Amino acid sequence: MMKHKGWFVPLGMFSGVLIAAGGIVYAITGVMGNLPVTLIWLGLLGLMLFFYVYFPEIRGFITKRSTKYALNTAIMSAVFLLIIGMIGVMSIKYKLRVDLTADNRYTLSSQTIKILKSLPEEVEAIAFYRSDERTRQAMFDLLSEYAYHSPKFSFRFVDPDRDPTEAVKHGITSYRTTLLKYRDRQEMVGTESENKLTNSLIKLIAKDTKVFYFVTGHGEKRIDSLEENGYAYLKEAIQRENHQVRELLLISADKVPEDAAVLVVSGPETDYLPIELDKISTFVKKGGRVLFMLDPGGAPAFVPYLQSFGFELASDLIIDKMSQVYGANFLMPVVVAYYKNHPVTSDFDLATFFPIARSVRIKEDPSKGSYALALTSDKSWTTGAKLTKEDEQFNAERHKPGPVSVVAVTAVEVDVGGQKSADRAESIKTWGKILVVGDSDFASNKFIKTAGNKDFVLNTLNWLAEENILISIRKKEPGLTPLMLSMVQGRVVFWVSVVIVPSLVLALGLAVAARRRRVA
Repeated sequence: MMKHKGWFVPLGMFSGVLIAAGGIVYAITGVMGNLPVTLIWLGLLGLMLFFYVYFPEIRGFITKRSTKYALNTAIMSAVFLLIIGMIGVMSIKYKLRVDLTADNRYTLSSQTIKILKSLPEEVEAIAFYRSDERTRQAMFDLLSEYAYHSPKFSFRFVDPDRDPTEAVKHGITSYRTTLLKYRDRQEMVGTESENKLTNSLIKLIAKDTKVFYFVTGHGEKRIDSLEENGYAYLKEAIQRENHQVRELLLISADKVPEDAAVLVVSGPETDYLPIELDKISTFVKKGGRVLFMLDPGGAPAFVPYLQSFGFELASDLIIDKMSQVYGANFLMPVVVAYYKNHPVTSDFDLATFFPIARSVRIKEDPSKGSYALALTSDKSWTTGAKLTKEDEQFNAERHKPGPVSVVAVTAVEVDVGGQKSADRAESIKTWGKILVVGDSDFASNKFIKTAGNKDFVLNTLNWLAEENILISIRKKEPGLTPLMLSMVQGRVVFWVSVVIVPSLVLALGLAVAARRRRVA
């Protein structure tokens, strides 16, 4: 037996090959059929025979000191790998992600999270992607984030090539299509975009579609204009949130339409006729909501009209030196202070810019819902409607110091009917709402994408329309992230990078060259 013992060495090696071959066959076919089972069984029998024949040698090898040290190292390595594996498994279930990008492009927006947490019923997403689709992983990661924030959101992937019946059942005709299902409704999304996915989710769960009317006829901003002072971008943003936008020629209308969720007066250049103002007042006193965006010097008849509701609109301009820190001029006041006990501004922390704005003040009265919502910094002040060179520096005798209110709101109590009893009359009350902004350009095509301007105007409109679930910070589209430097910071960067560092390198080079020449 010992003479032929050497023949069992190739048997042990061949047994290992048989086991590996059986595993490979199973991995390829996905079925533990006769062939892989036979290969693995023959391999195990060969190994058992090999260990039986070489048992004395194996026992002697194991009892050697070097083997014990090697075995100890192997066990420690295995334990270490096991710990790493457990950490990996736990990190999948209990993950913590940190998004270090400046615009948080890999984190769901607060608006999306807010909508997900308030889902009334189950929403299912079915993503139709090929198994080898390059963008499949991006959509999987996005849908995983949605499901992470809401137990009522679920998703699954379907390969249209492998399961064409499922695609035909849901009317899917193209790859990279995600179907959202809620009750008996459904919406389709064509790309891996959070904005588009969330907008489709809003449309899916919305009870009805709100209509926003923009008044025309007096030089107001046009909602279809793509010019810098137009409102086409604002219209697009409103429609993305499942609202309708229409124009209203108030002078020819009998009244503000009954389906108006919000009436918007956007930067009129001429005064409204008394009959038009009466129509607005009637709308408000029936519980309507109005957003006034009034530029300095435009439509002066609105000053006494809004004064009847408690607003004070001065014929002034706001000068703000703080805006220069953000790269703007001093006639574009920046707002960083907001009233924190109002739904529009409670969680709002972005800077907003109001180019050439006037002050809008109101006496604070919680019983009437009267508040100043947005204030400039204490580096600002107001001056007269005509700007002079002396106004560029604060003068206590000529100017009113900041902070200056740019946005104010109030509510108008409305009696919508009563129920009379034997000894008293009871009435049901509701509220009309008026919000006034001392500038209309901040929502124009030119400035709406500046800092928090778009979020602020959309939050304002949604609050007026009683769509509080949509009041939040929206996802920013990926793009360039400019670095804003003040004049002093710009000079520091220029002198350090262009003058100081290059001159030091040049001087060091000359010194080294001179020293080598002297040594030589």
